Amino acid sequence: MTDYPINLRIGGKRCLVVGGGSVACRKVKSLLAAEAQVTVLSPELTAELAEMQRKKQFNYIAKPYQEGDLGGFFLVICATDDPFVNEAVAREAEENGILANVVDVPELGNFSVPAQVKRGDLLLTVSTGGKSPVLAKRLRQQLAAGYGGEYGEFLDFLNEVRGELKQRLATSKERECFWREAINEDILALLRQGRIEEAEAMIRHAASSIGIKS
Repeated sequence: MTDYPINLRIGGKRCLVVGGGSVACRKVKSLLAAEAQVTVLSPELTAELAEMQRKKQFNYIAKPYQEGDLGGFFLVICATDDPFVNEAVAREAEENGILANVVDVPELGNFSVPAQVKRGDLLLTVSTGGKSPVLAKRLRQQLAAGYGGEYGEFLDFLNEVRGELKQRLATSKERECFWREAINEDILALLRQGRIEEAEAMIRHAASSIGIKS
């Protein structure tokens, strides 16, 4: 079965993590980073999760999973090492139209989470369809090494200039032509070297040639 790639906005959505171990902790952090309303369902928590719960960073239900526990949730991530719980959670989610990911057995759920590198609003992802997590991790490390924090900063700058261009260039085709010419290999080479100010200057120079002032 072929996956359909998608970036999901879950801000304010009720999301459930089943499990209280180290893997569950990572999933809780990623959901919180996406501004979800997180609940953890587990009889026990790691020390780190317990500290986060003490600070009221998520809701906590201190018990094992039982059928019916998924009611009202938009998304569930199952991070347990119990195959019976994994299968039961996936089955209940499927029956109720809930998005579900089973961490160690992604084929049980209806979505998977790719390896990712985040630089500000720039998100780079790698997926092997669950066939080789080790390869996905290796490729993620290569991406992380090749795309530093300067790319996130540069993206914010491009968004600013993009707003200016919308007022100067009437059509999306004109703007597309500008960006195709402006973001060239020279710009990318400067970014790879961390020379973000010089890259921004080149974009500003190109923009000024069509009447935009910095």
